[in-house]
Amino acid sequence: MPVGTAFHERTLALCESLSYREWSGYYTVSVYEMHHEHEYNAIRNSAALIDISPLFKYRVTGRDATKFVNRVICRDINKIAVDQVIYCCWCDPEGKVIDDGTITRLGENEYRWTAADPSLRWFKQNALALDVDIEDISEQTAALALQGPMSGRVLREVTDAPIDNLKYFRVTHGKIAGIPVDISRTGYTGDLGFEIWMPWIDAIKVWDALIAKGKAFDIHPAGMIALDIARIEAGLILIEVDYISSKKALIDSQKYSPFEIGLGKLVDLKKENFVGRDALAQEAKKGAERALVGLEIIWNEVEALYDKLKMAPQVPGMASRVAVPVYRGGRQVGRATSTTWSPTLKKMIALASVSRESSKSGTSLSIEMTVEAVRHTVSAKVVPLPFFNPARKTAVPLSLKVVA
Repeated sequence: MPVGTAFHERTLALCESLSYREWSGYYTVSVYEMHHEHEYNAIRNSAALIDISPLFKYRVTGRDATKFVNRVICRDINKIAVDQVIYCCWCDPEGKVIDDGTITRLGENEYRWTAADPSLRWFKQNALALDVDIEDISEQTAALALQGPMSGRVLREVTDAPIDNLKYFRVTHGKIAGIPVDISRTGYTGDLGFEIWMPWIDAIKVWDALIAKGKAFDIHPAGMIALDIARIEAGLILIEVDYISSKKALIDSQKYSPFEIGLGKLVDLKKENFVGRDALAQEAKKGAERALVGLEIIWNEVEALYDKLKMAPQVPGMASRVAVPVYRGGRQVGRATSTTWSPTLKKMIALASVSRESSKSGTSLSIEMTVEAVRHTVSAKVVPLPFFNPARKTAVPLSLKVVA
């Protein structure tokens, strides 16, 4: 049975919809109001507060901590400075992705590592003969994502941490409501945003300070439905939806290499040996068979399907995580894994895994769409990812103006 996170006392009182889902053993709000419109708009137009405490979190320390991290991940941690954050993935010996997450370098040999799935056993298996301590701090460290164009303004009101010149994927330290926190310039929305890491026991104090000061900037708590739409617009993948962990895959086609899910740039074949390196080196030479692409669905054709039935077009109320076939010339060449209507772009978009030959930007494909229990296809065009990439996401210094 799920349990509440460190913020459950506050989120439960605010959740008018009583719509929850399970995330890593915790109750997580799907949507606070009866519809996610205000929550999504907060992410894109003001400030949204999202409870991300269910992430698995690990503290890695010891003389060989850096060597251990480099043994597991595909990136080169030696290139990362203290107080820098990286997004990375780690693979099995066949070069298939087990999971993806972030690693924050807090000291020369100290790291905070986040993961979607439990990873302690895998980490310890790969720490043999190394002087390294790996501690699961998931229940000791709470986390909030403060996202949106007003997020910087909200933070200025509550913290003494220097955030104005905080670069993208860097971390700084300070206090909120007297509680020591780490603040990273990271997030899962593709917008200006921060993630705040704090002691679990004091989390409520941080939440209250952010909500109190955030009212002037139209802050809203946001749930998973709004976050799902935002992350698709940002071209960000989700484990068990856009790819399956190789540990859970039942057949070979369910296993994906980093090159097949848009993470090829995170693979450094020049660094010291790491798990899966040989397999990835071979794949790099011959090329990946599949690719992650963005699809822009031709809305005029969607309208035409409904018009034949004398119905108004039905805009999906929330993102779909149900995979549907993608075709080229009548032959299936892949599948769309995450599909949504983008309120910001006013387009229907999808993340899709397609064959290498069909992945070039501008390629015309078709995607299956069901209307009134009848399956049809509508045209879709391959477009570059991300769909949405505002300048404010990475802008330094933070502007007092809302940058588009």
